[in-house]
Amino acid sequence: MKKSLLFIFISIVTMIIADAQEFTLDADIRPRFEYRHGFGGLFPEDAKAGAFVTQRSRLNMGFKDDKLSLYFSMQDVSTWGDEQTLSIADNNNSFSLFQAWVRFAFTENWALKLGRQTISYDDQRILGEVDWTMQGRFHDAAMIQYSKDNFKLDLAFAYNQENQNFLGTDNTITGGFSYKTMQMAHLTKAWDKGSFSFLFMNNGFQKYTNTPVPQTDGLYYRQTTGAYFTFPLSALTITGSAYLQSGMANASTDLSAFQYMVEAKYKTGIVTLIAGFESLSGTDQVGEEKNKSFFPLYGTNHKFNGLMDYFYVGNYANNVGLNDVYGKISVATGEKSTLGLSTHFFLANAEMSNGLGQNLGTELDLVYGKSLGKYVNLAAGYSQMFATESMSAVKGGTTAENTNNWGWVQLIVNPRLLTHRFKED
Repeated sequence: MKKSLLFIFISIVTMIIADAQEFTLDADIRPRFEYRHGFGGLFPEDAKAGAFVTQRSRLNMGFKDDKLSLYFSMQDVSTWGDEQTLSIADNNNSFSLFQAWVRFAFTENWALKLGRQTISYDDQRILGEVDWTMQGRFHDAAMIQYSKDNFKLDLAFAYNQENQNFLGTDNTITGGFSYKTMQMAHLTKAWDKGSFSFLFMNNGFQKYTNTPVPQTDGLYYRQTTGAYFTFPLSALTITGSAYLQSGMANASTDLSAFQYMVEAKYKTGIVTLIAGFESLSGTDQVGEEKNKSFFPLYGTNHKFNGLMDYFYVGNYANNVGLNDVYGKISVATGEKSTLGLSTHFFLANAEMSNGLGQNLGTELDLVYGKSLGKYVNLAAGYSQMFATESMSAVKGGTTAENTNNWGWVQLIVNPRLLTHRFKED
């Protein structure tokens, strides 16, 4: 696969660079060291901490003229040492095509975008690129785009197949809320001092029978509908969101769930202060016929509800939900450096069983960032989770009394390697 992608890349560059009105070539290389001692879940008894270096190596190519735009992004995501030093093959299949899309502008306002692409809106709560994860998130979709003045409308459609089958249309790929079909509408209206967005998304998932040997049995659907706004008031900025989910939580259970968030950010001089509250509905652990657990689907969930990823990052579906009361402070420690501290107080949104309280715990996140040059940035962080027995009951695995912490250091290097602009005679 590596040879095929590189051949395609070199061929396209050779063919179009001489005639491109604009051609760009960018690199994105980011190694990250992590020490995990309770990251993503409570640390087990008599276990050893995890430590590793993972790296993303991405090459991005863009072409653009008056009407046509092309974009290709190829990447290798690997862990240091996961291949033999004399290996001649990528046995871990770490090399992949992240994006490959074409966009054609029919008029000044209307365009069609087809192919593998990122879909990211607003604060990325429901749909995001998920750039923290090395691989990122893409969608294979067709998108109709309209824009005029400060109004934008995107209509996206996806129909996913597992293979080029002669018979049947079943798609058994699971994980990450992989969908069979998707229809989405997103509109944004911006003003000088704010913006408002509306989202509707309908996802169809493969359904299976309950027989001893499960068989595919059509689709079930989940709808997500809501809005996001941001409104600045001088040094104070208010943002908020509210979403409803309906349809089916799975093949046999009705879904009725909600999310809402309100946040205030105040910036003065070198200090930025943030205070906020987010609520994601959950299902009581005892006596619920309908599923009431909201899940933020394809968002950049790492940036919400604490950096240690205890909630909604690859798991926590159909659970007791979450109320997150948080505060953040960021200070510019120099011309090109910042130091930030966040505190999250977590509570279950639904009732716990066995007489347990709703207090899940408190998390502290400390992050330092510094620009080392035009294309080079360094970031480092340390997080500590102070969990309760209710957290242990929700997450499972071990007692909440164990120490749960996480540390990381990341270097991001993203230079523009080439820019070519066509000069008219």
